[in-house]
Amino acid sequence: MGFGLFVPEFRSEFGMSTAAVGYVSSLGFLGFLVGLLIAQALLARWGPRLPVLSGLAAASAGMLVVALATNLAALALGVFLAASSAGLAWTPFNDAIHGNVRDEKRPSALSAVSTGTAVGIIAAGLAALAMVLAGFSWRLSWGLFAAAGAIALLGNWAVLRRVEGQEPHPVSQIGWRQLIDVSAVPLLAIGFAFGTTSAIYIAFAADHVVEAGGVPNVPIEATPALLYMCYGLFGLVGLLTGRIRDMIGLPTLLRLLMLAGAVSLVLLSVSPGSLPGLSLSAGLQGMHVMMTSAVLAFWSERLFPSSPSRGFTAALLAAAVGNVSGPALAGLASDAFGAAPMFLGAAALPAITAILLRDRHGQERPA
Repeated sequence: MGFGLFVPEFRSEFGMSTAAVGYVSSLGFLGFLVGLLIAQALLARWGPRLPVLSGLAAASAGMLVVALATNLAALALGVFLAASSAGLAWTPFNDAIHGNVRDEKRPSALSAVSTGTAVGIIAAGLAALAMVLAGFSWRLSWGLFAAAGAIALLGNWAVLRRVEGQEPHPVSQIGWRQLIDVSAVPLLAIGFAFGTTSAIYIAFAADHVVEAGGVPNVPIEATPALLYMCYGLFGLVGLLTGRIRDMIGLPTLLRLLMLAGAVSLVLLSVSPGSLPGLSLSAGLQGMHVMMTSAVLAFWSERLFPSSPSRGFTAALLAAAVGNVSGPALAGLASDAFGAAPMFLGAAALPAITAILLRDRHGQERPA
């Protein structure tokens, strides 16, 4: 996500075209996909602690490489390493929570893990704003990101030492074929739509707003920071995902989240120079991403109670396929037709998904 925030600086530093931005973003999400697969192998043998700590080490190393990058290849390598960290560290928490948190508390715990990203995005936006106001280099921001990753590594190392069940968990022995179930098809479809459109927004939103001239009364260099801070602040609603699901039901929540993603992209297309439009677009996207991430976590845990981490990995692999393909195709479409039509086209995917959803698709019965 930090890559998208600093795309205007990367364009200037490395002479990147819109297509190149899409390719590097897709490469980063490919790192996420690879991390998901490696995490399952590590989890099967050593439990959740090793993949989480490996992910945080990859985050720090990747962000440091970005901070020191002198060419596009080094930048791409750093983005790949940093993005792999989410794949390594995220899904093992499903196993850790499944084995250590009571059933009625799990949706809230899983929502907290997913929504923690929003806090990081707010911090990244503040760092970008400080960079603009104080005249710091973007490299200093990425050096601070790397240091934050190292601090998170130490914190998780201390906490996860106390997590029970570090021996191989029985869920790790369940094969992938046992996760192929009709009840999981809606989960995977939602994951793919979510992954595609959220990756497009992350990769191109900040750059599109800057190219459109920014918003009134805000320095143009500060608009990406404003965008990401709204994204992160509204994303904190993800902490309430489990409670909202209990109030309105999962099918209704899924429709609303898909529509939020679609409206967010439409607003970005039609009103990139409006402060209210930009704020609402970023806020809806933040809610869409954080709440959908939480839904995928607890929905997969309900569908596959005997294999929580592997079930969540299946959902995130569907999202990762969209993550990888979305920015690359969107970059080509943007060069060919322009950014505004590209965002409108991307909005069609979550909108159609919302229209096609039926109440039966939101079932949470165990597979």
